[in-house]
Amino acid sequence: MVGAASFRLPPRWERVGAGAGRYSGVRVHQEIEAKLAAAADAALPDLGTLPGVARVEARAPMTLEAVYFDTADLRLARSRMTLRRRTGGRDAGWHLKLPVSPDSRTEFEAPLGSADDVVPPDLVSLARARIREVRLAPVAVLTTTRVAHDLYDAAGRRLAEVSDDGVTATSLDGRLVDRWREWEVELVEGDRSLLAAVVALLTAAGGVPPEWWSKLARALGQRLPAADAGAARGSISTGSAGAVLRERLRTQRDELLVRDPLVRRGDPDSVHQMRVASRRVGSALATFRALEPERSEAVRAELRWLAGLLGAARDAEVTRLRLTELAAREPADLRDDLAIGRLDEDRVAAYRAALVELLAALESTRYFRLLDALDAVVDEPGAADRAQQSAARVLADGVRREARRLARSLRVALSAPAGPRRDALLHEVRKAAKRTRYAAETALPVAPRRAERYARRLEELQTLLGHHHDTVALRAVLRRVGGEAHGAGEDNFSYGRWHAIEQLEAERAEAAVPAAWKRIRAEGRRHWLH
Repeated sequence: MVGAASFRLPPRWERVGAGAGRYSGVRVHQEIEAKLAAAADAALPDLGTLPGVARVEARAPMTLEAVYFDTADLRLARSRMTLRRRTGGRDAGWHLKLPVSPDSRTEFEAPLGSADDVVPPDLVSLARARIREVRLAPVAVLTTTRVAHDLYDAAGRRLAEVSDDGVTATSLDGRLVDRWREWEVELVEGDRSLLAAVVALLTAAGGVPPEWWSKLARALGQRLPAADAGAARGSISTGSAGAVLRERLRTQRDELLVRDPLVRRGDPDSVHQMRVASRRVGSALATFRALEPERSEAVRAELRWLAGLLGAARDAEVTRLRLTELAAREPADLRDDLAIGRLDEDRVAAYRAALVELLAALESTRYFRLLDALDAVVDEPGAADRAQQSAARVLADGVRREARRLARSLRVALSAPAGPRRDALLHEVRKAAKRTRYAAETALPVAPRRAERYARRLEELQTLLGHHHDTVALRAVLRRVGGEAHGAGEDNFSYGRWHAIEQLEAERAEAAVPAAWKRIRAEGRRHWLH
């Protein structure tokens, strides 16, 4: 039985369900960097003049050999991901890089191993949402001659690394493809103000923003479509409802794919964030189904399946956190370590079972076909592309429809007597509030201030009802586990006490609902519902 001292929420307790030793050989860190193209005769400026830099140390030139792997249709590169096997330098090994923002990436590193053409299975798994069942193979070879300069502050902290790179790209059979020079700045312990200062200094010395987002993108040349090779994506037009919907779906599809490897590793909050992305995609397809009538229903059904799997793990996570808070507030003379331990074991077991099922689903053909179908809706022409109606009108109509649905569900819930049925109806209200909020978020490109204010009001109601639902779920756990404790001859006083506390929390949340709804209606009358 888990003791009282261990009943805390460790930063990565989620890993209890990920499988013993899974990804144990993979290191991860956030990479924040900037790149500039440089002419062959450009002189690197004096880096010692940078603010906060007390010392610059230049390392001996090194040669880095990298073989990049991808699918035949370059699925990783088209998603701005890279997978390489690199020798030479301080970080020789396999590197999988996932974009986070224009200057930030998550990098997963694995040892070189004995085979130079076999991608480590852990990295394959982390890239699975992008490559699915397609085989990885070498696609480019890059040789970089690097002179690295380490920037230190007065306390001896290594703030950043500035690299002067001469890059040669060759084909797999050794033919020269391209040759160029670039400057690269990567933060170590420094902040973004230093990054900006270095970029400004290098720009003054002749550095220019590159036309590609990575060395690989330039090496691939015409094999990579121009839209996927450039340093920045253009913004989509918001003139039509179809364009706005397409961009909303693309953004949330990409968020779902970004969260996939983090869920596989058991990173904190990753299950929640992936579930939110899946819900947002499904909600947009439901609210604006008239823009994608042929394809939306099947995709929505599969998104509900995925969200259900994510939700089971998330519910166990939330109830355990709530139990942690209850235990932390217990007076010393009422603290029941046996009950705390029993509940903790129950929640860990529930999370483990849910996560095992979820991870199996993420390796399934069904999941890959869902992603294929979602790609088709997002990336291939469909009804949304022919929907040239005014975005402002169509999106506002969608918000109004969802708001009316929310109002009806709230009236039904508040008229029901207290008890399980009312609890279930309030949960439906929460889902309706969430869908209305997501509809308002979709309208942000055409009505940013109005949509943001309205979405914020809806989030207040959603949060209240989310807290209410959490108490309902936890009370069910307390009744069940308390019964098991009673059957085992244990005192179950604490289970009843915690149940009463949660009941009071539910009543407080319910009492705040009418005021939250009043604020939503007032905001709606001013903007969406007139």
